[in-house]
Amino acid sequence: MTTTLVRDTGFAPEDWPHGFTDNPREIAGENGAGLDLDPAADLADLVPRLASIGLIRIAFSGFADGRGFTTAQQLRLLGYRGRLRAHGPLIADQYAMARRAGFDEVEIPSEIATRQPEAQWRARAEWQAHDHQTRLRAAS
Repeated sequence: MTTTLVRDTGFAPEDWPHGFTDNPREIAGENGAGLDLDPAADLADLVPRLASIGLIRIAFSGFADGRGFTTAQQLRLLGYRGRLRAHGPLIADQYAMARRAGFDEVEIPSEIATRQPEAQWRARAEWQAHDHQTRLRAAS
């Protein structure tokens, strides 16, 4: 299945050359495989390895499965500073939520990229400007 990366600048081709694994022991810094992570994974086991993981890709089983957003926030709170990617059938309306949760990018199946073209995703790229909580804090 072909996939498309979505970033604030629009659609982008895959640029992670090291592949992916679901085994954290195969991770070795920027040149190691990216870690495929289930949103229900126990993050405590990853804490000692976070600094050596260049990319973590969190799986979404469907656009209604929000567990990956929570997992992304937890990773950032635990100190993960590497690249964080949402992976799965997310929709353009969820892009801002993904960015606010800590994701750097979203990887979508080609079917979704066809059904929701780049312009729909780029319309949500100004995710910081449309944050309801930030607007409320500014009004106080």
